[in-house]
Amino acid sequence: MERRTIGATALDVGAIGLGCMPMSWGYSRSEQRGDRSLRAVHAALDAGVSLLDTADMYGPFTNELLLGRVLKERRADVFVSTKCGLLVGDGHVVASGRPEYVRRACDASLRRLQTDVLDLYLLHRADPEVPVEETWGAMAELVAAGKVRALGLSAVGVRRTRRSRTGDLYEGTIRQLTRVQQVFPVAAIQAELSVWAPEALARLLPWCAARGVGLLAAMPLGSGFLTGTLTPGGGFEPDDPRARHPRFTAEMMAANQPLVAGLRRVAARHGDAVTTAQVALAWVLAQGRHVVPVPGTKRERWAVENAGAAGLRLTAGDLAELAALPAARESWHERPA
Repeated sequence: MERRTIGATALDVGAIGLGCMPMSWGYSRSEQRGDRSLRAVHAALDAGVSLLDTADMYGPFTNELLLGRVLKERRADVFVSTKCGLLVGDGHVVASGRPEYVRRACDASLRRLQTDVLDLYLLHRADPEVPVEETWGAMAELVAAGKVRALGLSAVGVRRTRRSRTGDLYEGTIRQLTRVQQVFPVAAIQAELSVWAPEALARLLPWCAARGVGLLAAMPLGSGFLTGTLTPGGGFEPDDPRARHPRFTAEMMAANQPLVAGLRRVAARHGDAVTTAQVALAWVLAQGRHVVPVPGTKRERWAVENAGAAGLRLTAGDLAELAALPAARESWHERPA
């Protein structure tokens, strides 16, 4: 697989990552089976994937424990990225950025992942009660102690109802990044980027490119919609957040089918073996050499298919056709974090 470098220290990763959250958190619990997930992780690594993305809150904790079984066997093959900053309680999630918490959280993640060092440690959310510089300073101390190689920040929870007056979804994120950059370099930021959620292209991606910061593209397949395998009105299990997501109502899924149709047309030009999901991932890859899509899955088949997108090169005509697709329709009021 093609390799890419992120951050000023040129962290080396496979061009496609693997989001491990669905294995333990955020989607239907009935589909979360450890042995199947382990097969998916090993298949992804065998296909050239190296970046495994997790967080201590996924489970909570069980996702890191699962990946720890992989790292124990294949640490040299893995670039492990995990997160701190969110505490899971009984039916709620709260942010914590206290330095003492950060230090404890890192040590706990190291134990669960069965490794001596985290390749990338991301702040999942900033604590509104703690200056972000204090939290970031504690994370920087972990780098100095040899427990972490590089630091990053997650903007996946940015809500579309919180656009600034300028219309820039990531204006607040950029202000936060500017503040923490003065304390310790940001190696990567994780943010949503896909054909149906391209907002990061406006300012966040150029900000990263100008500073050598990598962008880990979360939800590059639109939480499954861009694969073309979801049927409008097909329904989701009650514990699946898509069941409450405005863009996954039957009406909105039907209205956004032109996006899937456009991806299918491009895929067809590249041969019968190319899928709509691979075209969607190749579009993300085409947005810059510092961009690494991190599609989430818990199935071996999809992990291998996603990895195959690294070898797909879209033409200028393909990219122009995708750029001309209608913007995704939506009925956003509030979206799950």
